[in-house]
Amino acid sequence: MEKMKMQSVNLTEANIDKIEALFPNCITETAGKNGKLKKAVNFELLKAMLSEDIAEGDEAYEFTWVGKKAAIAEANRPIRKTLRPCVEESVNWDTTENLYIEGDNLEVLKLLQESYLGKVKMIYIDPPYNTGNDFIYRDDFAVSADDYAEESGQIDEDGNRLFKNTDSNGRFHSDWCSMIYSRLMLARNLLSDDGVIFISIDDNEVENLKKICEEVFGDTNFIANIIWKHTQQSKNDEPHFSRQYNHTLVYSKSKDDLPHFYFERTDEDNKNYSNPDNDPKGAWRSGDVRSPNYRKTLCYDIIAPNGTIIKAPANGWRWSEESIKEKIQSGEIKFKSDNSGIIRKIYLCDQKGRTPENLWEGNRFGTTRQAAALIKELFDGIQVFDTPKPIELIQAMLVMASNFDSIILDFFSGSATTAHAVMQLNAEDGGHRKFIMVQLPEKTDESSEAYKAGYKNICEIGKERIRRAGNNIMRNAELGMRNDSNKSDKTNNSEFRTPNSELSNSEFSNSKLDIGFRVLKLDDSNMKDVYYSPAETDQMSLFDYESNIKKDRTDLDLLFGCLLDWGLPITLPYSSETIEGVTVHTYNEGDLIACFDKAIPESVIKAIAKRQPLRVVFRDDSFADSPSKINVSEIFKMLSPETSVKVI
Repeated sequence: MEKMKMQSVNLTEANIDKIEALFPNCITETAGKNGKLKKAVNFELLKAMLSEDIAEGDEAYEFTWVGKKAAIAEANRPIRKTLRPCVEESVNWDTTENLYIEGDNLEVLKLLQESYLGKVKMIYIDPPYNTGNDFIYRDDFAVSADDYAEESGQIDEDGNRLFKNTDSNGRFHSDWCSMIYSRLMLARNLLSDDGVIFISIDDNEVENLKKICEEVFGDTNFIANIIWKHTQQSKNDEPHFSRQYNHTLVYSKSKDDLPHFYFERTDEDNKNYSNPDNDPKGAWRSGDVRSPNYRKTLCYDIIAPNGTIIKAPANGWRWSEESIKEKIQSGEIKFKSDNSGIIRKIYLCDQKGRTPENLWEGNRFGTTRQAAALIKELFDGIQVFDTPKPIELIQAMLVMASNFDSIILDFFSGSATTAHAVMQLNAEDGGHRKFIMVQLPEKTDESSEAYKAGYKNICEIGKERIRRAGNNIMRNAELGMRNDSNKSDKTNNSEFRTPNSELSNSEFSNSKLDIGFRVLKLDDSNMKDVYYSPAETDQMSLFDYESNIKKDRTDLDLLFGCLLDWGLPITLPYSSETIEGVTVHTYNEGDLIACFDKAIPESVIKAIAKRQPLRVVFRDDSFADSPSKINVSEIFKMLSPETSVKVI
């Protein structure tokens, strides 16, 4: 009977498996730290297989910094952690498909690798901007003590992973680059093939971030650098220029799989379209027929039906003479009524939507002042968060890059603007997008309004914001009000809807609106050390280990740990029942059945097997001895041979 790993996936081993699939002759064996043989890559042979297409020496184009190799190694290194359910802080635990996860996002991303591999349609993150005063994540990179001597004391006695990245730190950019690089490596794995990531950043690190993204996602998958004007007011305290914008870098997992981005067309977009000649294709407007750059081969005469010779413009025509004739024949190009020139028709019916611009400003995309006012209103006049992003900004991204049932991830969730925007857009267009918010429980400043109001860390603010925003959205839906006219949520973005997605109030069913979320918290493994290294435990110590599971862990803790280990989504429904005094948990109607009781009767084993679940898991000490385990395996072979059976 197979034993579960109960740790995050080892991405180094996974990458070696990928190399083996392509070059099996380049895989060999070597002794690991425990003396056991493991797979390894023969790089000399791999170089030979790749012939001369290898970058060596000092002249290869690359972007590097102190700590880059450690950041890559850290991203691939497995961890023995888990996510523990917190039902009491959740909303609609049994029915929601949304997640709020508390913990270091690097470790959380590792734990989500198998459950959400290739399933996330859109990621939005607003990481620390590295202004010299912001806190950034201090990761446990395996480098020498000398390299990190200057950083001693930057982790407090509670093991907090944040430290202040000040100008005096000699590794000012390196720390930040290492922090973001490993997280983006893991985030890319979670994106679907048609997935997109949006990253907000300011001038301090935008150049470095772009280079990092080109490495992680590939330079061919760069989509845009959106300039968002976050304030309308000039900052007179700036010494040289008043900075009024931020960048949002946009990258795809695979540009070839990425659909066209659209905003819904408005009356303003359509006002220049008409149909003066009753064209059967419908309304149209004239487009440019001139070449944008001078080309001699495009400078030729066109003869109108009445014999008038139409000379080429200074730069020449936009198309070749042959193409012009084809477009005249198809009706895309027509002659002016006086035959003095030609007109290109651009049909409204061909315009599915409006291609987004990369300059976002004004009330359409919100400002930081509007966002701060909204969150202050949500929290009854208390300014619990200083620099939230506006929901209008995130909602515009959602309209472009998500589908009605997409999973949206934000692993620097802050005040949970992304969750708010997801719920609101679902209310507007009837969608069923799901969010995953990840946030480190960073402590609030004791002098802040948030702390004085009882919010001791950012996670408490984020969860409460989702509760309040969700209640507002649901209340407005029940009143038959659309969110674009909701003063409380301050959104007037009717253009930020997917084309043809507008619903009438009668079509909208708020019973489908998910305003709940499951809270899970990052913690150490459910398993004692002996689970991972029984050979290293001496015989006398075994008496201390009546069970290899920690005493404070519940069945629900164990169930969700198994879901992560097996790579199952952690938002699906489950039920618990008692069979002959034994508690049995059924996840998503049989994707997994778990029983963590001791001394499980054979009759219960058979009852579970007859349900033919895809997976079954028991505790290792549920069975008295090895013959009992063998008997369980035989029962499943007979009654449910397709079931995968494991123990923890």
